Amino acid sequence: MAIRSTDQLRFEVRDSIATITLNRPEKKNAFTTEMLHAWGDALLECAERDDVRAVVLTGAGDAFCSGGDVGNMKDRAEDSAYQRKVALAERVHRIPLILETFEKPVIVAVNGVATGAGMDMALMGDIRIAASSARFAETYTRVGIFSGDGGAWFLPRIVGTAKALELLWTARFIDAAEAERIGIVSRVVPDEQLMATAYELACRIAEQPPIAVRMMKRAVYQAERMDLRAHLDMASSHMAAVYSTQDHREAVAAFQDKRKPRFSGC
Repeated sequence: MAIRSTDQLRFEVRDSIATITLNRPEKKNAFTTEMLHAWGDALLECAERDDVRAVVLTGAGDAFCSGGDVGNMKDRAEDSAYQRKVALAERVHRIPLILETFEKPVIVAVNGVATGAGMDMALMGDIRIAASSARFAETYTRVGIFSGDGGAWFLPRIVGTAKALELLWTARFIDAAEAERIGIVSRVVPDEQLMATAYELACRIAEQPPIAVRMMKRAVYQAERMDLRAHLDMASSHMAAVYSTQDHREAVAAFQDKRKPRFSGC
């Protein structure tokens, strides 16, 4: 699979880092069917490519993503309930379902406002870094709907049930500082340092042995659905596999030789 950038989404790979940029700045990067298809295809390509070791997701202009294009809601007013369900399942839901099995790190650089499904899409990443000007809001109730794209699943797991319900029910905006305080983002940096910070982190992760990075991510997310005994049983199997890799042997040799390791992903 190979995709190219479109008018609505930019995709590039450089130095083992894939960058996906939502590209409708005049609409605060509100997503369309075309953007969602390109977004999903980009993620699938990243999953397949050995030269991609981490992904950075961001938005063009002064916004990350304002969610679905509210201006198109009237155009869908005559859709049946079934048509609306299928539209969500085949378009928006494709992104979280791809990410559910995506084993490479995804860093979200939130460069501005992230609202509604746009906030939820940010929550689907592994690590979020916010520009100081970023703002977040679960704005669904403002237009008489609720979070149907996975936000009601992701947000409680990040901030807890009570805080998630507060944000989902009230649709209030929070700034980057509060987002960091309650755990939605792990770091807030000045606007002009956002992308450099995101790439610095992505590069540092990409320098690690790829199989170990993927196994670490798998272990963390699978642990959320397991009891301790099952997790430890799984971890022992994964550990046995990782011990057999060339990268493990290279890491040990590099440590002994006091040199920088050269990982091949094998």
